[in-house]
Amino acid sequence: MPIRLTRRSFLLGGLAAAVTTRLMVSGVMTASAQTSASDALFAAVARGDETAVADLLAKSVDVDARNADGATALLVATHQNRVGIARQLILAGADVNAKDRIQDSPYLYAGARGHLEILKLALAHGADLRSTNRYGGTALIPAAERGHVETVRTLIEAGVAVDHVNNLGWTALLEAILLGDGGERHVAIVQLLLEGGADPSLPDRDGVTPLRHARQRDFQPIVALLTKAGARE
Repeated sequence: MPIRLTRRSFLLGGLAAAVTTRLMVSGVMTASAQTSASDALFAAVARGDETAVADLLAKSVDVDARNADGATALLVATHQNRVGIARQLILAGADVNAKDRIQDSPYLYAGARGHLEILKLALAHGADLRSTNRYGGTALIPAAERGHVETVRTLIEAGVAVDHVNNLGWTALLEAILLGDGGERHVAIVQLLLEGGADPSLPDRDGVTPLRHARQRDFQPIVALLTKAGARE
């Protein structure tokens, strides 16, 4: 049966085609606009422009978009310790556990670098305490190594496992001794770890205990703390 094309069917067909074309173009424009907005977000974070970040968030920019390194805007803000911007992004729903290509996340990086305010924000917004970096360590281990006393205190209080062993076979206690300088900050960290339940005798993969490492380095205040805690050599 032949199909009769009436003026009405022709007009309706043309309208449908126009609508379809417009939706396709709109989809492309939306994706393009989102990419442009994400680029603008990273640029605003890099220059510390909190007003621009707020404007972009109000326009529903993808808060967890990634840059060429696989980092989110929140991780970039954490790298630079931009607390105000980090707060804006986290309150807008940014993932505090999103890792880049080298397995850093805002939470892990803030812990490792002692960026305490951002760390506290991450802990209050879903930080995964079991998350590990590329060395298999929790946030606590590099914090202990680098002498970030308040960061160590905060992570212990948050419930991070004090005796977690990384890929090198080291705990936070061992790293504080092996890679620390034996000074006041590392003494305080050793005390915090012991008070937090760290095993004072848990050895490295070669069977060397924290006490023996401390004696070898002549870290006498740490030797005293370990001895008081009942450490075995």
